[in-house]
Amino acid sequence: MKKFFIGGALLLFILGSCNSHAGHNHDHEAEGHDHEAEAPHGHDEHEHGNEPAGHSDEISLPAAKAKAAGVVAETVNPAPFRQVIPVSGQILAAQGDDATVVATASGVVSFARKLTEGMQVGKGTALVYLTGEHLQEGDPARKAEIAYRAAKEEYERAAKLVDRQIVSQKEFNAIREAYENARIAYEALTPGGAGKGTAVTAPMSGYLKNCLVKEGDYVSVGQPLMSITQNRRLQLKAEVSERYYSALKQVTSANFKTPYDNRVYELEQLKGRLLSYGKTSGDTSFYLPVVFEFDNCGDMVPGSFVEVYLLGTPRTDAISLPWPAITEEQGLNFVYLQLDADCYRKQEVKLGASDGSRVEILSGLKGGEKVVTQGAVHVKLASASNAIPAHTHQH
Repeated sequence: MKKFFIGGALLLFILGSCNSHAGHNHDHEAEGHDHEAEAPHGHDEHEHGNEPAGHSDEISLPAAKAKAAGVVAETVNPAPFRQVIPVSGQILAAQGDDATVVATASGVVSFARKLTEGMQVGKGTALVYLTGEHLQEGDPARKAEIAYRAAKEEYERAAKLVDRQIVSQKEFNAIREAYENARIAYEALTPGGAGKGTAVTAPMSGYLKNCLVKEGDYVSVGQPLMSITQNRRLQLKAEVSERYYSALKQVTSANFKTPYDNRVYELEQLKGRLLSYGKTSGDTSFYLPVVFEFDNCGDMVPGSFVEVYLLGTPRTDAISLPWPAITEEQGLNFVYLQLDADCYRKQEVKLGASDGSRVEILSGLKGGEKVVTQGAVHVKLASASNAIPAHTHQH
């Protein structure tokens, strides 16, 4: 009986040892499977770690597409840039290039031809006729003719009698004076022909600037009828705030931009010169006038208001770019640097003064960079469509 219990205990011990060994082997097999599952993932991480990461601020634009879009890049370096005072101004006709046509007699206006503003007229061309034929005081030209003929007859009679001392020299001088006055009045009111009345002619060749009367109006002697301009020389009058008074002594030239063609004109290319600048402001204005004179290139409209950029002393170490190189996003200004033939990068810049054509760069560029100066908008569009993304892992 004792042998039976000892044998049973030994059998139970042997069975327990086998189960423990089998469980231990199963754990190792499971761990082996876990290592095999993790091995490929670890291999991927190693391979990705050797790949170079992309740059999110680089913009890809093939050279062929950039050329077709008109993209042009230039290397920028410090260069002279003049101090600028931005103001408003007006284009005026230069003195001596305008003439006012006035009535040489009282009467009713009749146009000699169809007159329109801007039309070309020649010197001596009849513009209007003035007649008082149906007025109570009569036609001035007819009255002047009668007075002239009477004075002429009296003068010719006296000229024959003065030699015989029948008419004194004093009386003869008075008769001759009356005759000359009548002759001058008559020649000034010479009829224009065909009974149309007194002709008023253009005092110079030029263009009809404006007409101040209408057909059938009654005018008096000396009343303005119209104005003629030659527009050979024009004036640019800039209105400058008093706070820039100390800087006006350094102003030597100016650029201006017109509202009708949005083009920037440079006075230095139009044979412009500074005429004067005001020392005091007007009674009703806080601005000082600065006046330039320049040649009219044929595209100017006298009387129009323009944006003026007064140019002063140049600085030699400034970096500037043409306006087409600047783009704007959410109130910030950017330019695009060309890194190679197919790659660009956006660069934020801070802007300074502008002379209308170029703008000074205060920060963001140091010089030596190759900046897109034309077609920057196409590079901007490329940055929104095909910018190179940064490398990321997705699990």
